[in-house]
Amino acid sequence: MDMLWSGWGDPAKAAPLPDSVTGLLRDLLGVKPRDNDTHALEEISVPEPPPAPALRALADAVGGEAHVHTDAESRIRHTRGKSTPDLLKIRAGDAGDAPAAVVLPATHDEVLAVLRACAAHGLAVVPFGGGTSVVGGLAPERSAFVALDLRRMNGLIGIDPVSRTATLEPGLRAPDAEALLAEHGFTLGHFPQSYEWATIGGFAAARSSGQASAGYGRFDEMVLGLTVATPEGTLDVGRAPRSAAGPDLRQLILGSEGAFGVITAVTVRIRPLPRTRIYEGWRFASFEEGATALRRLAQDGPRPTVLRLSDETETFIGLAQPDAIGSAEVPTNAGCTAIAGYEGTEEDTAHRRERAAEVLRAAGGTYLGAEPGERWAHGRYAAPYLRDSLLDAGAFAETLETATFWSRVPELYAAVRTALTETLSAAGTPPLVMCHISHVYENGASLYFTVVSAQGEDAVAHWAPAKQAANEAVLSAGGTISHHHGVGTDHRDSYVQEAGPLGIEALRAVKRRLDPDGLLNPGILLPVD
Repeated sequence: MDMLWSGWGDPAKAAPLPDSVTGLLRDLLGVKPRDNDTHALEEISVPEPPPAPALRALADAVGGEAHVHTDAESRIRHTRGKSTPDLLKIRAGDAGDAPAAVVLPATHDEVLAVLRACAAHGLAVVPFGGGTSVVGGLAPERSAFVALDLRRMNGLIGIDPVSRTATLEPGLRAPDAEALLAEHGFTLGHFPQSYEWATIGGFAAARSSGQASAGYGRFDEMVLGLTVATPEGTLDVGRAPRSAAGPDLRQLILGSEGAFGVITAVTVRIRPLPRTRIYEGWRFASFEEGATALRRLAQDGPRPTVLRLSDETETFIGLAQPDAIGSAEVPTNAGCTAIAGYEGTEEDTAHRRERAAEVLRAAGGTYLGAEPGERWAHGRYAAPYLRDSLLDAGAFAETLETATFWSRVPELYAAVRTALTETLSAAGTPPLVMCHISHVYENGASLYFTVVSAQGEDAVAHWAPAKQAANEAVLSAGGTISHHHGVGTDHRDSYVQEAGPLGIEALRAVKRRLDPDGLLNPGILLPVD
């Protein structure tokens, strides 16, 4: 099944907002219902496909014309990603930056052949996995490009149960990867909000972080080896769990967002399937108090598998439990909701829960039982569908995330909230700004913000200055411009500031060596020379 072209995921899972929520949006933010002005897919026009010689070369590279698509629907489905501006543009019928063609290779060698064909015919290449980018990672600064859809490369290449490693192809979607590993008694343990649609290659290319990162780690921590196709040949990196043989070349590819090469195989660390999973809720009087409790667990243990904290606004609205928003079961009393989840053996889980409960109570937490945790687990992938429903109702909804050291969390939290509130209020669309701590580490944490406002006359234009203000606030307050969404084009200029001139020149040198003609995702991650 393909993802909904004008929204997120499976259309059957989308649902209209409850009347209580639409009333809240109207009364609190001035959101007005809008006429459904979404264009029909067949009404949207796309640019001309490549000339016949280029199409023949691409077909030869991937085993025939059946694996090169130039029809409008295929190209529209590969246009941009799934940020709110991306969706608003495509709903308005704007597919002016659609790929010239969609190419589906089946092997590493076919990927190399596609790169050679594109170099010969002046076409850029955008690797495409699940299409879930929310930072402009699929919108290159090149008018003629092909979307390199890796869905045919979707297998389990091999598994080593002794070493507990598996090698996976890049187009394998996360649920399918989990199903294949489960047949052998293992799990990857990587469950980001994009889990239902995102792919293994995309996780590596964007340095993804899953909701169970407190227990399983980030995806880049799971990666042990990579095979990469570049215009200059093949890179095979990672031959041992750790090495002192020079700088770790895996780190050049992890987070490179397809700008240095196309990932064609990923070797990952795997874990035994947990025998039990338990999720539960805790309440804290304030975000500061809750953050202190999470820090104590992250630094001194025992660390749960899942650990997150919603601020007062997010708790009040009920976004900690997206599938419960608007129902009578949503908690509305003051405070902040934390979710703690435990996965593993029965004995280990019981031991960690007991010790963690002692820490959380000592830090001021009140135990809410299993219901909030189970509700969160049930609705953990629902937020993107909720975003679509908000857009349908005339609201603007977008997210952004960052990370910093624990000592800077309060300053960063306040700075981003202030930047968003002041900028959007000045534009006549005062927002509701919510936040949660989404990932924790011994030394710091990630803050994940959700912003809801009226759309204004031009929703895309109204968001741009707010996003810029938030980016500036992140850097000024000592945060990183992205914790797990990546850089794309939305964060590129801020990333240049964060990395510094010498750092960017070092990355440019890598780009020039691996991709001398600038074919791969031009303008993504790094400015075009």
